[in-house]
Amino acid sequence: MRLASLRGVAVAGAAGAAVGGAGGAGRDGALVVVRSDNRTWAPAASVAPTLQAALDDWERAAPRLRELAAALEAGSVAGSPLDAREVGPPLPRAYEWVDGSAFLNHVILVRRARGVAPPETLTTDPLVYQGGSGVLLGPTDDIPLGDPAWGLDFEGEVAVVLGDTPRGTRAGEAAGHVRLVMLANDITLRNLVPAELAKGFGFFCSKPATAFSPFAVTPDELGPAWSDGRVHLRLRTTYNGDLVGDTDAGPEMHFSFLDLIAHVTRTRAVTAGTILGSGTVSNADPARGVS
Repeated sequence: MRLASLRGVAVAGAAGAAVGGAGGAGRDGALVVVRSDNRTWAPAASVAPTLQAALDDWERAAPRLRELAAALEAGSVAGSPLDAREVGPPLPRAYEWVDGSAFLNHVILVRRARGVAPPETLTTDPLVYQGGSGVLLGPTDDIPLGDPAWGLDFEGEVAVVLGDTPRGTRAGEAAGHVRLVMLANDITLRNLVPAELAKGFGFFCSKPATAFSPFAVTPDELGPAWSDGRVHLRLRTTYNGDLVGDTDAGPEMHFSFLDLIAHVTRTRAVTAGTILGSGTVSNADPARGVS
């Protein structure tokens, strides 16, 4: 099934009550299911008011959301036309946004660009950082740049949304904690990175709000493309209408999402609604372009 969070619209609930009212759907959006043509939605307020609420009660909510999605596909519930301007990020704010760097080619390239060698543990220990999760951007939101001197890189990624995942989760157990899959545009103010890292305390100002795809899908929507904790599909990236990347998000993801989950839960549990990113999708073949 495909889920989205609408904002700025009034959505009728099961008893006819409006979710969010005419002034908007609330800070966490209004949960809707989306038909497979990506053009039609139906309110899911009868199941959960927001995606976070559904994730908090997934065992109960997921079957009911699947029933609603099936009814929308069959035409047995009324749908409304989808306007991309109404859609925010699936999770407008999240408890955690943790981003990896699982495509080693990207690590090598960015380190080379700033004259730094890759870490000795490049192939054995995943790189992750914790980004800002209180303010997240939707698929059509402007990406602000306060000063052109900061530089700005777009970074196309795959991301998963987790359910409650206990400390010490092993890679072989991790798949059951993946609730949803979506895309991310992880923004980097590239010229701020060297000075921040030189302090020895990691990214902060160089990593502003991340933007996310309009829909989050359950892994079964991907069919056989969701395999071994990776999404085996092409990620096409355009810039001002021009195709700049047609990368493969599967085979060159050195650390799978299952590996990343095991890494981030080594010392802590993570809560339902945590977003985990793959890092920039990057292929060794330069003909594939960039993400």
